[in-house]
Amino acid sequence: MAKRLPVISLPNPILRKKAASVRPEEITTPAFQKFLEDMVKTMFEADGVGLAAVQVAVAKQVTVISTKDGPIALINPVVTRMVKKTERGEEGCLSVPGVWGLVDRSVEIDVEALDRDAKPLKFTAKGFFARVIQHETDHLNGILFVDRAVEVKEADNATD
Repeated sequence: MAKRLPVISLPNPILRKKAASVRPEEITTPAFQKFLEDMVKTMFEADGVGLAAVQVAVAKQVTVISTKDGPIALINPVVTRMVKKTERGEEGCLSVPGVWGLVDRSVEIDVEALDRDAKPLKFTAKGFFARVIQHETDHLNGILFVDRAVEVKEADNATD
């Protein structure tokens, strides 16, 4: 049964480290599959739309993202193309509680990763889905949304 993992927050130094790649043979192990389930449960219970492994103090290239078709896992994700057109949007983060920021993100990206079965994935993401992937892959490289924000504000001053 999946369990909720503790989410770390700034200034924890793990959030600033580049996460290590996952070996494909590790992905299909029962322990790794359980970790993915725990990450999904943690993301949903924390009302997140994405969660990177570094946010639960595991420095591995793993993220889970909520989609309209259910949660997906992206393992060793790489953004291989970003269109030049960007859109400014409000972002928050489970690891930076109480803070929101306006961040410019590419409106369309191409992504390569492994899925939860260690099979290669290649797809194009647009709009909000592209924003979430960029936010989560930044986490895997030690970058937080506050590093990219053009404006940062406390949650009690934020607009919903």
